[in-house]
Amino acid sequence: MTHLLPRLRAATASLGLLAAAVHGSARAEPAATTTSAYPAAANGDVSTVNGYTLSRWAEDWQSMRDPAKRDDPLDRLKYLPLTPDGEVYLTLSGELRLRVNETTNPNLRESEAQRQDISRIVAGADLHIGPHLRAYGELAHGSISGLNLGTPAATLRNDLVIQQAFVEANEEIGGIAIGARYGRQEFTDGPNLLVSQRDNNTIRYTLNGLRFWVRGARVRADLFDFKPTAYGDLGVEDDISDPARRFSGVTMGFALPNSWLGGSKLYVDPFFWRRRNTVGAWGGRIGPATRYYAGVRVWGDAGPLNIDWSVNHQYGEYLDQRIDAWQAFIAQTYRLGKAKDAPRIGVHFDYSSGGGGYGDGKLRDSYAPFGNNIYFSYQLFLTPSNLVALAPNVSVSPFRNTRLTAEYLLAWRDSVYDAVYRANGQPFAGTQNGRARKIADVTRLQLVWSITPRVSLTGRYEHLDAGPALYDAGYRSSDFLSGWISFRF
Repeated sequence: MTHLLPRLRAATASLGLLAAAVHGSARAEPAATTTSAYPAAANGDVSTVNGYTLSRWAEDWQSMRDPAKRDDPLDRLKYLPLTPDGEVYLTLSGELRLRVNETTNPNLRESEAQRQDISRIVAGADLHIGPHLRAYGELAHGSISGLNLGTPAATLRNDLVIQQAFVEANEEIGGIAIGARYGRQEFTDGPNLLVSQRDNNTIRYTLNGLRFWVRGARVRADLFDFKPTAYGDLGVEDDISDPARRFSGVTMGFALPNSWLGGSKLYVDPFFWRRRNTVGAWGGRIGPATRYYAGVRVWGDAGPLNIDWSVNHQYGEYLDQRIDAWQAFIAQTYRLGKAKDAPRIGVHFDYSSGGGGYGDGKLRDSYAPFGNNIYFSYQLFLTPSNLVALAPNVSVSPFRNTRLTAEYLLAWRDSVYDAVYRANGQPFAGTQNGRARKIADVTRLQLVWSITPRVSLTGRYEHLDAGPALYDAGYRSSDFLSGWISFRF
């Protein structure tokens, strides 16, 4: 990857000029220590100090320089100095996840139950070359066995994947942090229901391309241009940048004053994205689609209230149809007490427009680029296209280091002249012919037990009670039970 470093340095220099302008100076200042950086939890990387994150490169383990802070031999792997001064060092990471899924009436068709025995193995290495350069690589393996599997997707069964591989350059100029990252990487800078790593899969969702950022104390901007990874199911040679799809745009962030509402941590993140797909598919037709996303997310904490609100308008063209679609995701929870593990009650309302997928006129079916679909159904039977959902929920800690969440989700379709869509974007065949609005009622339970900082146990149960929009087209109700243990270092 050394041939990429000049490109990254040039990009960083260009961003330096932009940072200087943002800071109010026409010329770049000498590198200086940032006195007030943009809040790490909201900078688009999901950074965590001395802790684990889904994107392992976002972790900061520099504290392991101090031997007194290491609890066991695995802590030593988080900081391996390669030079006497310790400025060049390596951080190693890994994960082993063993999981079992049991699904009755798979694909919502009356049939014998499906069982999936799934394993994930991930190994990562993060090379820091001084404070301004780094290279990260990550290998993953996924396997699956069981009963009535059908043909497993490459995100469930894959001998070996270069899951991530990128180089990064960063600098601070006049108190402004700037940087660029090039290569295969996870990207989650936006509402989780639109962009996520899709950790439910064995092999995570990654993209290939270039990302730039500029971050001040209260304002940031993140620009990107990606092609998603098209996974094969054999070795590393068949995993390529998808030539049919491209995702690019900008996400910004504004940290609101902490003094608002008597003390808060709130953020406003506008975004403008473009997704191109030369093999878009709606209503049995396949053709080119260009879809733009103009939206904003407001999220964070205001005392005991946690909110995550976002809305976006989608427009563009699919074949000979104009796209005119909307999504709104409105979620909030309220903490019943001062302790972090106090019970929480909440509700989320979600609207995703539908219509036009099986007709003339405008295409009003909304679409999430690569969002977190288990938010609607652990079985991946629902997605934010032609969907209206309302879900009250409650979360408690029955004993130490556990979190039990219960939810009851009611789902309807926005347009009865369009289909019900599942998580992979495909319609439930025949649902476009009925005129019932109710899709399903979904009862869900999840228990997460953090046994140690490295070991966790998760259990899930879901009952999907098929409504007339599904039942009239021959689909049936389903039960889902899942459990897994995860070890990471």
